[in-house]
Formats: sequence, C-alpha cells, structure tokens
Amino acid sequence: MIFIVKDSMGDVAKDLASGTVGGVAQLVVGHPFDTIKVKLQSQPTPLPGELPKYSGAIDAVKKTVAAEGAGGLYKGMGAPLATVAAFNALLFSVRGQMETLLRSSPGAPLTVNQQFVAGAGAGFAVSFLATPTELIKCRLQAQGASATAGVTTAAVTEAGAATTAAGAATAKAVKYGGPMDVAKQVLRSEGGVRGLYKGLFPTFAREVPGNATMFGVYEYLKQYMAGGTDTSGLGRGSLMLAGGLAGGAFWGAVYPTDVIKSVIQIDDYKNPKYSGSIDAFKKILKTEGVGGLYKGFGPAMGRSVPANAACFLAYEITRSSLG
Repeated sequence: MIFIVKDSMGDVAKDLASGTVGGVAQLVVGHPFDTIKVKLQSQPTPLPGELPKYSGAIDAVKKTVAAEGAGGLYKGMGAPLATVAAFNALLFSVRGQMETLLRSSPGAPLTVNQQFVAGAGAGFAVSFLATPTELIKCRLQAQGASATAGVTTAAVTEAGAATTAAGAATAKAVKYGGPMDVAKQVLRSEGGVRGLYKGLFPTFAREVPGNATMFGVYEYLKQYMAGGTDTSGLGRGSLMLAGGLAGGAFWGAVYPTDVIKSVIQIDDYKNPKYSGSIDAFKKILKTEGVGGLYKGFGPAMGRSVPANAACFLAYEITRSSLG
C-alpha cells in the first residue's frame, strides 16, 4: 500500500465512493461553465482594429449554442466523465489519508492549517491524473471555438463560395473526433505518453495551492458556522455555502496558472507559440496585460460556486449515509 493505513479499509472505501458521487455532481453542474471558460481562454488575440471572437461569457454562450446547439456546452465532457470517478476518489482518499497522518490522535478534528496541508497533498496526487484529462478536454473545447471561427471567416466571402469555404474551414478545424481520438493522435504524433502530460508543471501550480486553499477554506467556514470544531450538526444549506465559497477560493488563488495550463495544452506541437510555462506567462503579459491572465475568470467563478457546492454536499451526504 502506498497510503498510510486508516482506522479501517472501510474508511478508504467510503472516501472512494463519496468522492466519486461528489465528482459526478460537480461535473454535471459545472461543465458548461468550464466550456465557456476554455473558449474565452483559448480565443486568439485580435489584430489591431479587430474585435475579439467573443466579447464575453454571455456572447460565448450565445455563439456556442447557435453554432453547435446546447450540446456544444458539454463538449469535451467525455474525458472528465470517464475519469471523474478516479479523479475525485483519489482526491478525497488522499486527503483522508493525509488527515490520518496529521491527526494528533484517532478521531481528533484537524485544524484549518492541517486541512491546508492535507489539501496540498491531495492536489499533488491528482495532478498526475488531471493533466492528460485536462489536455483532452481543452483540445476538444478549443476545437469548437476554432470551428465556429472558420465559419465566421468564410461568411464574409461571396455567397456561393462561402458555403464551400465554411465547410472546408470547419472540417479542417475539427481535428479530433472525440476524447479517444485526441489521446490516439497525441500518443502517435506528440511524443507518446509524454505528450499527454504536456502542461504538468502548471497543473501542479494549480492543483497544489488550489486544493490547499479549497479544503482549508471549507474547514474554516464549517467551523465558523458551527461555532467550534464539531461540524457534524451542520445542515445542507451550510455545507453548500461552505463548499461553494471554498470552490470560489480555489480559483481566486490560482486562476492565472489555469490560463497558462490551457494555452500550453492547446498549443501546436509542430509550431509551438510558447516554449514553456514561463514563456507563456511573459507573452500573455506582454500582448494582453494582466487581464490576459484572467480570461474566462467570470465563467470559472460562475461554475466553481454551484459545482463545488454540489460536490461537497454530495460527498458529505454520501459519506454520512455510509456510516
């Protein structure tokens, strides 16, 4: 066993099951927001005098639905759905194991600072699963934006040629047929397994401090509302509030690293725009200013609060029902 043995293997099983249920709830509620976030992050910088592809989150939603239907908001969901069980099971299980390691005595509640440490450890572990999953998701989500952009460009040509050009642009833009196709193409032409781990460093920079913040804030808010370390009596509303605000704290703490992760993962392999994370950071600052590091922040926060409220509530209810 890699992990420290808890009070019983039953506790590990409960964390696995509860984390899985929480992850599914989080994904169903939050994926459309995530799609819009990635579209805003990945849209190209407009040339001088040109307007950006999307003027904001609402515009991105309207154009996505108009071009791809409501299903376009769930593009790229296959990859995280296929791994959400493993991702959240791992996240909550490692967090549980870290709690056992940090606990002063069996059953003793952890301090807020200890929850920060437990969250950081969980974030480190899930980064290895999150990186390939996020790469596949981002490629599919950004592809939708590219396809739509191709149709828009073609539309300015003569009517007869526009239809043909639009179809060709769309076909060219649609490089991947689905999650498995992304994985196959990356493995075949982008360095094998190493290609799937493109963006690992910024993923670490997001998941470690992000989860430390999220679990620390979650515990702090629960103890604050409970008036002490015994939070077992908190109702569902309080758990949702704590979970939602904790999720918002995650993004507030690490959002620029997510932008860098996204642009690195969708960057062209043969003709890369960025040589690495530091280069991406410098170029975004130079061309777009600080605001470029916060593209899509609104949808990210709009997603995080309800999605994490659903996740933590589902986790706590499932964990409690299992005894």
